Amino acid sequence: MTTTPVRPAGQQIVPAGGPAPGGAPGPAGHTNGAPNGAPNATVSRARGALRRTPGKLRLVMGLCVLAALALGVLGFQAGSVQSRALEAASEDTAQLVGVQEVRNALVAADATATGAFLVGGLEPADQRARYDDLVDQAASGLATLSGSNEGDAELLGQVAADLTVYTGLVEQARANNRQGFPVGSAYLDQASTILREQMLPALDEVVLDDADRVAADFSGVRNALWVLAGGLVALAVLVVSQVWLARRTHRVLNVGLAVATVVVLVVGIVSTVLLTQASSRAQDVRTGPYAATLAASQAYSLANDAKSMEAFTLIKRGSGQAYEEAFVTATDDAAARLDTAASEGILDGSTAQALDAWVTRHADVRALDDAGQWDDAVALATATDPESPNAAFDAFSSAARDDIETNAAATSDRLDGAATTATVAGWLLLAAGLVAALLAWRGVTARLEEYR
Repeated sequence: MTTTPVRPAGQQIVPAGGPAPGGAPGPAGHTNGAPNGAPNATVSRARGALRRTPGKLRLVMGLCVLAALALGVLGFQAGSVQSRALEAASEDTAQLVGVQEVRNALVAADATATGAFLVGGLEPADQRARYDDLVDQAASGLATLSGSNEGDAELLGQVAADLTVYTGLVEQARANNRQGFPVGSAYLDQASTILREQMLPALDEVVLDDADRVAADFSGVRNALWVLAGGLVALAVLVVSQVWLARRTHRVLNVGLAVATVVVLVVGIVSTVLLTQASSRAQDVRTGPYAATLAASQAYSLANDAKSMEAFTLIKRGSGQAYEEAFVTATDDAAARLDTAASEGILDGSTAQALDAWVTRHADVRALDDAGQWDDAVALATATDPESPNAAFDAFSSAARDDIETNAAATSDRLDGAATTATVAGWLLLAAGLVAALLAWRGVTARLEEYR
């Protein structure tokens, strides 16, 4: 006889191997009826989805959109970086040229002051006016340049302070010279020493710092090869996707992907050309008008320095051999810079010829002084007739200033134009990337709709 087991009150019968009441772990190692391999199941389902055509279409769409967006973002970044480098080159070049102009104004003022000192007594009004204009130009330039670049502010401030001392000494030299006191030459010599041993070296240091910044700016103007590489990658993704889609859907052309490919191809080529042109233009500026500006500016400064040495040679009356040697060194250096620029085709050679003409007229002054005809040498050195050394020097100065102004303007204009070109190229690539991404998304989405 079989006896049926009686279940105690409140107790449930648990089948062997089944889940324990309340979700407690059962013998089979389950929790709440949910298998421990749930994450693996999710991965399996994802893999299964990717094996089916809709999943593959979504993957292709994602790749195409990402490739197009990457091209747009990288292209925009390339254009922006190149544009900023060109703008920085333009600003730093203007700063460098400005410092050179201050230096030129100071040495020209010194040359004017020493030349006027030879006349004796009350100096000519036109020379006094020229000296005042040059000093005002230097002081104004120092104030402007100090505010436009913090890196140059300290040294330029020191030069501005020294300029006050320099002009004070020149005024004392003038006052004594008007009264015929020999001590006037000592004051002038002291002023010239401050200029050459304190002010000009400080300005030269600023020039070197600015030149280093300009060189770094030009080095930052990279070519567009890596943008071209990004465009080729995006094109490859789009083309491979179209080939795969044509085989899968048995349709030769997907309009969205095809148009996206054309957009990337055309805009990529145009933008690459624009970026390459901007980079090439920057290098042309560096070896062309920028180099010409520096050559003319440095030659002008050296010649004005030599002009002061010419006056000091006569002021010292028989003991100025060191000043004549400094004259020869300065004019030889100036001539070498101008001749090099002319041989490279960045200057036409007329400025170098004008310098040679002045040096030749200076030789006449030296011939008179060396022959013991000091009064005649001073008369020739201070003459202003069309055949005088001063007229030859003025012709050189005019030619050099024209070269500086023309090439400095060309440098600024071309760098600004190249920066604009790079900016346009960057925006074109960004727009092309966004449009291509939208077209690719719409093109693949149209195929996805067929599976719903």
